[in-house]
Amino acid sequence: MAEPTKIRAKAWAAGVEDVRRRAAVWLPDGLTERANGLRQTLLQWLAAEVAPGRLLPWLPVAFGTGIALYFAADREPAWWAASALALAAIAVAVAARHRPAGFPLALGLAAVACGFCLVTLHSLRIAHPVLPVSTWTAQLAGFVETRDERERSDRIVVRVHRFEAARIDEKPWRVRVSVRKGTAPPVGAYVAFKAHLSPPLSPLRPGGYDFARDMYFQQIGASGYVLGKIRAEPPAADAGVWLRYAAFFDGLREAMDRRIRAIIPGDRGAIASALITGKRDAISGPVNDAMYISSLAHVLSISGYHMAVVAGIVFFVVRAGLALAPSLASRRPIKKWAACAALFAATFYLLLSGSEVATQRSYIMIAIVLVGVMIDRAAITFRTLTVAAIGVLLLAPQAVVHPSFQMSFAATLALVAGYQSTIWRADHETPLTTRFALWGGREAVGLLLASLVAGLATTPYAAYHFHRVAPYGVIANLLAMPVVSAMVMPMGILGALTMPFGFDAIFWQLMGAGIDWMIGVALWVTALPGSVGHMPAFGVGPLLLVTFGMLLLCLLRSPLRWSGAAVTTVACLWALAAPRPDVLIAADGQTAAVRGAGGRLTLLQGARDNFAVKEWLAADGDARKPADASLKEGVRCDAIGCTAKLTDGRLVAFALTAEAFEEDCARAVAIVSPQTAPGACAALLVDRPAWRAQGATALFIKGDGFARETARPATVDRPWARGRPLTVETTLGIRRPSAPEATPPAEALEADD
Repeated sequence: MAEPTKIRAKAWAAGVEDVRRRAAVWLPDGLTERANGLRQTLLQWLAAEVAPGRLLPWLPVAFGTGIALYFAADREPAWWAASALALAAIAVAVAARHRPAGFPLALGLAAVACGFCLVTLHSLRIAHPVLPVSTWTAQLAGFVETRDERERSDRIVVRVHRFEAARIDEKPWRVRVSVRKGTAPPVGAYVAFKAHLSPPLSPLRPGGYDFARDMYFQQIGASGYVLGKIRAEPPAADAGVWLRYAAFFDGLREAMDRRIRAIIPGDRGAIASALITGKRDAISGPVNDAMYISSLAHVLSISGYHMAVVAGIVFFVVRAGLALAPSLASRRPIKKWAACAALFAATFYLLLSGSEVATQRSYIMIAIVLVGVMIDRAAITFRTLTVAAIGVLLLAPQAVVHPSFQMSFAATLALVAGYQSTIWRADHETPLTTRFALWGGREAVGLLLASLVAGLATTPYAAYHFHRVAPYGVIANLLAMPVVSAMVMPMGILGALTMPFGFDAIFWQLMGAGIDWMIGVALWVTALPGSVGHMPAFGVGPLLLVTFGMLLLCLLRSPLRWSGAAVTTVACLWALAAPRPDVLIAADGQTAAVRGAGGRLTLLQGARDNFAVKEWLAADGDARKPADASLKEGVRCDAIGCTAKLTDGRLVAFALTAEAFEEDCARAVAIVSPQTAPGACAALLVDRPAWRAQGATALFIKGDGFARETARPATVDRPWARGRPLTVETTLGIRRPSAPEATPPAEALEADD
């Protein structure tokens, strides 16, 4: 090894000297040496980054970028234009395949175009009607496709076969409705009922999570709640193969869930069922919050850890069992047989758990590793992650904007990069390190580092989507994960395997004991001072920048990777400097909040929409609850409306009646109202026509006036957020729709939560 290294060093030195001689004619001697040295160093680093195989992990990044560009568009792209762009980009990449510098760039641009084209065609393929207005008395019938158990109610998704409602021309393909707890019919049942339905819930604040977009890609066109009883009827059509498959696995999950929770009731049983069947909606609110605050919520979502444990245990048990027969072990490839059994177990676990995005990603990675064992090929980690990312995006391109996808791949990418760095390696063994390893020290350090790396990688996405961080996440994971790995998951697997034989109770009880420890750790960490790190909302710009910084840190090998730390730092400072709104108005006009003199939000009016208020407080980095009495400080109310002062002392009014407008227009700088203003007004007006047209609204003080952001700008027209015809424009720039529509009640919000 030493001789080739010396030869390469001599060749590099000769190249540097040649560059120095050629540059000396136009640079001073001292500057020539420094410039050439820096240039040569940078060229070496860049050459290392573009070496064979090094650019492959950037391919899904480019593919995902194209998908993200689709969601950033104001209007729905034309499928033929997206297809033509993708074909042209592919043609350019093929033409440039012999150009060392041009081909990677052309291939990256082609991946961007293909991602954009894929999601455009996917949206066209799943195009379906979306309920345009609310309806109180919809009569519908159809097949139950999914059902979820929640803390206070159940929820089902129905594939609609018959639909009758006034003012609705097209029936939605699917609806999601809440039902009374314990009354949800089984998957596959054909049912009929009356329901109140509303259009899918729009963002609760400008820049907030778009529930309607999420539901559109699930082909759900309306949500609401059932009125009266649900009637079972004879099927009016064939259920289809997919629904029969879904009914089979739902029945299996339901039977396992009942058995587990009969032996270990309460939150222990709900968590045990979540780990085995993926049904995690029955966990109580306090424990669920504690799991998120302590950064242990990843245990509840079946992902890479769970899939690796299941596949690893099955692989070990099968291989060890076959090895007990020496003649079989010496003549047959029992390692490959064990890998095949582990792949079968992982596939069954994927289907049983509901095949969420994180589970799909982990399954693809595990499958690649196991197939590599079966064909005697080593699985390269970054390539494995690359294939998993492309596979998930091909199956569900809309996942790129979902927090599950972002957090799952961020954690996995950081862990892979960490394991490939020297921080986890033990290349130089000493007696001390050997003794440390024998006592389990290496595993403890590895767990600590894994928790720290994964926690740091997912923090930006948790802060963006959920507006909180977990300061004690490393402590909670260090205390809980060894028990989960050594006791909870193995006992759960043994319980599932012995359930058909009736000897599973002891394993569920042991699993419950381990879960007790995990819940205790979560509650203890939650009770620590400063356990909840609240983070005010910030825009998508800092999130994209921090993602780019993390990609540089994880994917680059040379010292150029540390540029990612600088990019990440800039993104964090940008996020911390994000402005907070001074006035917030709900999408239904029934609720409004004002930032008062103390810098905190006060509820100008909070009639029914606690869901929106909860989101506003979280996005403001405020730990208060919607029922907190301090939310009404400084607010003056009478029979016709309320008023509150901004940080600069100016007045904002909430007008409940037409009589309030005359007085408020003379003294307030902004008026919010669930009613339609009777006439012109000098104040900034957000009344019924305004919030109906543009959804939730945020106002920012800007000089003597306001800058306004809306959840549904007039320029946006997407399948899940159709633009409305605008006919009247007020002097304040607020456009009003040409036709009124019914306002959904606050109870419908729970169905969209």
